[in-house]
Amino acid sequence: MELGLRDRVCVVTGASRGIGKAAAVAFAREGAAVLLVARSEGSLEEVARACRERGARAETAAMDVTDPTAGDRVLDLCLERFDRIDALVNNAGTSAVTPLSQLTDADWQQQWELHVMAPMRLMRAIAPVLAQRGWGRIVNVCSSSGKRPSKRNVAYSVTKAAELSLSRAFADEYAGTGVLVNALTPGPVGSELWLAPGGLADQTAEIERRTREEVLEATAAGLPVGRLGTEEEIAGVIVFLCSDVASYVAGAAWSVDGGVVPVII
Repeated sequence: MELGLRDRVCVVTGASRGIGKAAAVAFAREGAAVLLVARSEGSLEEVARACRERGARAETAAMDVTDPTAGDRVLDLCLERFDRIDALVNNAGTSAVTPLSQLTDADWQQQWELHVMAPMRLMRAIAPVLAQRGWGRIVNVCSSSGKRPSKRNVAYSVTKAAELSLSRAFADEYAGTGVLVNALTPGPVGSELWLAPGGLADQTAEIERRTREEVLEATAAGLPVGRLGTEEEIAGVIVFLCSDVASYVAGAAWSVDGGVVPVII
């Protein structure tokens, strides 16, 4: 199926690893150019090479998206290097296993800045430019725990719920201009966030006094599909939502969670 992404310019935040990296490579396969945004220049260059190997143009922008100037800086860089912008994927985010009683004000503020203020500033800068051109796509990578709070990190769940609301607000504001804003809500994904040494699997195992293997088995067993998702599965939905094919999808909170949230919304 032709997705209509050839020669489009797509910005992906959190592009140095995980879902962001997979999304960038998926865009490259479709012939789109990508601006890769994350803090680590070295890791971004590796992703850029992977995109270029697939025949796509890829540029990097090393910055912290929680910087209040990041939205304007990303827009300026994209227009400077590509002379256009067509899609934005707000993917940057992270979490750690922290019981509610141990979350500090700083923890709450960090999650708020990363999952609400950063995507808001990027959309605030970029959405009007897309609207002027009469075509655009914005996808916010949220979480299933934004629909059903997780005890692993309530601050993460609450800010992801806020990001879902933020996505809907921007969708309502811009749908009539041809700019379609959507969110997607992944469940547990077999990415570095979960599987790397010291990641969520290890953190959960330490707190619950179980082995890493027991945690992963229990997590998979709790999903109707019986396994963790893959980065590529999430990336596939991101690319679809940024395509011409998704021309009648606006304001959705697209579940990509293996069925873990047992409601139809």
